[in-house]
Amino acid sequence: MHTAEHILNSVMDKMYHCGRSFNSHIESKKSKCDYRIRKGLSDKEVKAVERTVNEIIRLNIPVGEELVSRREADKKYFTGKLPDDAGEAIRIIRIGNFDTCPCIGQHVTNTSEIGSFNITSADFNEGILRIRFRISGQEIPPTGN
Repeated sequence: MHTAEHILNSVMDKMYHCGRSFNSHIESKKSKCDYRIRKGLSDKEVKAVERTVNEIIRLNIPVGEELVSRREADKKYFTGKLPDDAGEAIRIIRIGNFDTCPCIGQHVTNTSEIGSFNITSADFNEGILRIRFRISGQEIPPTGN
């Protein structure tokens, strides 16, 4: 779920220039992310986000991690969601060249392990878009193989 959240955040920022989610709740069965955005998304736009996230998952991108100093993390990445007690060594999750950000959650080693990403609902209220999603247990077969 954490790796899917990273991909969703990157897709949302690339498609709608809204930045990463400012609030999220990640669970094994279902999760949600909140974005500050000017308008809600149409059903067609929601499906486009879902389709794009699944396209990234199908690319079989390796997922790695590295530790960097808190100072370096603050300079290079959005660290606003890290807990205050995160310490001086910050764990950075890298999804190939697609996304890089700090995270303390559990991650897969390759996007092909995620399964199918499904947006269950998206609603807009007072400048905040909330996207709720889940992951099916089935792996998506790679494209081109």
